[in-house]
Amino acid sequence: MRALVLSDIHANIVALDAVLAAAPPVDEVWHLGDVVGYGPDPDAVVDRLRKLGAYGVRGNHDAAAAGGDEIEAFNTDARRAMEWTRTAIGGSTRAWLDGLPEKLVRGDWTLVHGSPRDPIWEYILSTSVVRAAFSDLETPHGLHGHTHLPVGYVEEDGAIDEVSPGSGSVLELRPGQRALLNPGSVGQPRDGIPTTSWAVLDTGAGTMTWHRTAYDIAAVQASMEALNLPGRLVERLAFGL
Repeated sequence: MRALVLSDIHANIVALDAVLAAAPPVDEVWHLGDVVGYGPDPDAVVDRLRKLGAYGVRGNHDAAAAGGDEIEAFNTDARRAMEWTRTAIGGSTRAWLDGLPEKLVRGDWTLVHGSPRDPIWEYILSTSVVRAAFSDLETPHGLHGHTHLPVGYVEEDGAIDEVSPGSGSVLELRPGQRALLNPGSVGQPRDGIPTTSWAVLDTGAGTMTWHRTAYDIAAVQASMEALNLPGRLVERLAFGL
């Protein structure tokens, strides 16, 4: 089975559509949360995922958009964008976001936004968090987002290797290995590369392939400026930060 793996779309329909145009044929679409927040097109992104029949989980921005108190922990720019998002989304979008689970299991893979032990908030960025994440992972493998960074962690016999993939990088999992993999961000990359980051998972072959796709950043920036969304959020898209 082949799955298109997306994360942190952040209401960026232009970026999402660029990914969908570039992606090969797949059996399913999986998303790892933060579908909305920051960007200008939350309803359009949710509608696209709904029509694709995407399977996915709730991120902190999704929870906040649905009315959760997660907004209290946001910085000034994120909060301002979320306050706009709450007024902009329709009832069907809010209901769809509110219905997303914090964890989802698809075969041997657990989908979360943050980490297995804290699906909404925890960032997997350090070795200690990686080890804890593997300890709390109830399936052989996991997929996560939240950091906006494409990365893979592979555990074998207690040793953990970190993989920093580029576009076209393929990770092959051997028997006995466990993996925690992040496809990177579709709508707001933060690894210094402004192109969308996404992946294709082949569960039968045991491979994950990362991809980068360019999109019309200027068009998204113009939409954000027209809505008076925070300037820093507009500017960062051009730099992948």
